[in-house]
Amino acid sequence: MTTPRPEIIVGDITRLNVDAIVNAANSTLLGGGGVDGAIHRAAGPDLLEACRKIGGCPTGEARITPGYNLPASHVIHTVGPVWKGGGGAEAALLTACYTNSLALANDSEADIQSIAFPAISTGVYGYPPEKAAPLAITACKAWLTLNKPPQRIVLCCFSDDSAAQHVAALEEAYPQ
Repeated sequence: MTTPRPEIIVGDITRLNVDAIVNAANSTLLGGGGVDGAIHRAAGPDLLEACRKIGGCPTGEARITPGYNLPASHVIHTVGPVWKGGGGAEAALLTACYTNSLALANDSEADIQSIAFPAISTGVYGYPPEKAAPLAITACKAWLTLNKPPQRIVLCCFSDDSAAQHVAALEEAYPQ
């Protein structure tokens, strides 16, 4: 049996029909700009209230809430690292974002079979996309090789440039 591969698409993560989407959140989980703000706006005010009850999330960890008004039934919130040049454990923390989000999806009672990630930390947190994409692909490939659900992992890129970085990393990780 062939191990599934992550899928790469360009699109709006708030419109995807998957069981869970991942929110590239800030540590308060109370909304912000970029993907985080878009997810909060699309999900509606109940998401903010659920996040208030959680009380925050440290960098590299993940928390889960319902998806409320989103097509996805769940939102997994993870806090990516701020890029500081690469010497501050950013790679390990970014990898942990993917791994911990997948583990939470697998451990939840939500029966999450499909999950979509944005390009975590590559926006205002300044992580170089050419460094972030291979970490995302490697973390997802390791998960798909060793674990049960979710078996469908979508990497939802907001731009063609981000998608190109992810496609290059995917081709390196899965040579033909």
